[in-house]
Amino acid sequence: MKQKLSLILLVFLVYTTNAQERTLEADKEYSVTENSVTIKGTKVDYTATVGTIPVWDTDGKKIAYVQFTYYKRKNVLKPEERPLLFSFNGGPGSGSVWMHLAYTGPRILKIDDEGYPVQPYGYKENPYSVLDVTDIVYVNPVNTGYSRTIPLDGKEVDKTKFFGINADIKYLAEWMNTFVTRYNRWPSPKYIVGESYGGTRVMGLSLELQNSQWMYINGVIMVSPADYKVLKEGDPVADALNYPYFAAAAWHHKVLPTELQSKKLEDLLSEIEDYTVNEVMPGLAQGGFISEKRKTDIANKLAKYTGLTPKDYLDNNLTVTTQYFWKHLLKEKGGFNIGRLDSRYLGIDRKLSGVAPDYSAELTSWLHSFTPAINHYYKNELNLKTDVKYNMFGPVRPWNNENDNTRDNLRQAMAQNPYLKVLTQSGYYDGATTYFAAKFTMWQTDPSGRMKDRFSFKGYKSGHMMYLRKEDLQNANDDLREFIKGSLPNGKAAKY
Repeated sequence: MKQKLSLILLVFLVYTTNAQERTLEADKEYSVTENSVTIKGTKVDYTATVGTIPVWDTDGKKIAYVQFTYYKRKNVLKPEERPLLFSFNGGPGSGSVWMHLAYTGPRILKIDDEGYPVQPYGYKENPYSVLDVTDIVYVNPVNTGYSRTIPLDGKEVDKTKFFGINADIKYLAEWMNTFVTRYNRWPSPKYIVGESYGGTRVMGLSLELQNSQWMYINGVIMVSPADYKVLKEGDPVADALNYPYFAAAAWHHKVLPTELQSKKLEDLLSEIEDYTVNEVMPGLAQGGFISEKRKTDIANKLAKYTGLTPKDYLDNNLTVTTQYFWKHLLKEKGGFNIGRLDSRYLGIDRKLSGVAPDYSAELTSWLHSFTPAINHYYKNELNLKTDVKYNMFGPVRPWNNENDNTRDNLRQAMAQNPYLKVLTQSGYYDGATTYFAAKFTMWQTDPSGRMKDRFSFKGYKSGHMMYLRKEDLQNANDDLREFIKGSLPNGKAAKY
C-alpha cells in the first residue's frame, strides 16, 4: 500500500512540476547573454536580455505578462544619447519573430537570397542589422510569442482588456513606460516600428504614449502597414488602390505586353498610379451610371497594365478582388496561383477554376524557415529554457476593431511633437497590405499638408516582408538607419 501511495505521489509531483514549466513567471529576467555581430565591417558587442514584465489591472493585480528580448550595445560613450527602438509585428496575434529574426536584429534566418527556405534550418549573423545605431526591444503582445494572460482569482481574465485596437494600444503604452523606467531609458531618443497590423498599432501608440504616458518619441516606422480605414471600408478608392500592385506582380511574372514589360518597374508604377488616381477612381465613383464607353476603356487599359483580360474587369464591374487576381493571373500561364503577402511565390491548387487560392503559398514557405529557427535561437543562443510554446500566431480573437482613430492619432501626435517623423516601407509585390494603400495612408494622415516634409516612403522589389530578399534586406536596413540618424534632434529644440 505504501508503495502504491508513493507511486501516486510521485506521478502527482511530476505532473504538477511539468504543468508549472508550461508557463513563465510574470516578472523575471530569464537570461542575459553577451555576443557580437559585425555590421558594415565593424564589430558590435551587445547584451541580449530575455525577460517578462507584467500587465497590471487598476487594482494592481497581474493579469498578463509580456515577454521581450532587449538588445543593448556595449561600450557606448554617451548612453543617454543612444536611441531605443521598440519593435512590434502585427496579425493581430503575431509574435515578434518576423522582424526579430529576419530584419533588424543581430541574427537572421538561413535562407536563400530570394527568401526561400533551405535545410538544415537555422540562423546566422545579420551584417545589415541596425544594432549599430540603436538598441532594440522586440515585444510579444499578450498571447503571442511566449506572452500570456494570467488567471485572476482562478478565473480567466477579461480578454477585452487586450484584444482590440484601443485596448492593445492602451496596455502596451503602459507596459512601455514600465520598461523604459526599469531599464533607465528615459533620456534616450525613442522609436517605434510596426509591421502589418503593427502599423495600426504604432500609429495609435504615438499619441497614447504622449497623452497618457508623457513619453514623446522621435520616429514612427511602418513596415507594410495595414490601415483598417482602407481595408474595412471597401469603397471605390479602396478597390482601386490594389491596381498598381496588380501591375507590379504582373511585371514580375513577365505577363505584360512588351512595351510595358520593358519599362523599369518604378516607371511602370508611376504611370499606373497616375492612371488609377485620375481615371479609375473617378470612374468607379460613378458606379452603375458610368458610360459603357468609359467602362470599356478602363477595362481595356487595366487589363493591359495588370495581365488580366478586359472581360475579368467587365464581369466584375471594374472591381477585381485581390483573391481573384491571385487565382487567375497565371491560370493560363502555368496554372499556378500567386502568393498573398508576397506574389513572387507560387502555389498549386486542387483545380484551376475558382475565385481564390486554396492556401497562402508564401506563408507556408515562411513558416518552414521561421518556426524552427526562433525556437532553436531562444534555446541555444539566448539561453531561454522553457516548455512554453512560442506562438507564431496566438489566440487573440475576437478582435475589436471599433473606434479606429489611429490615423488621426498619428497626425495629432506629430502636430504636438515637432521632433516626430514617419517612415513607411513597403514591398511592391505585397497583395495583402499593398504599397499604394500605404502611400494613400501617408497622404491622408495630414490633410493640411503642412507636415508632409516629415513623411517619407520607400518601396522594394519584394513582398510584405521585403527583408527576406537579400538585396532588400540591405536596402531596407540602410533606409531605416538613415531615418534614425536623420530624425535625431542633435541639440535642436522641439518647436515650430
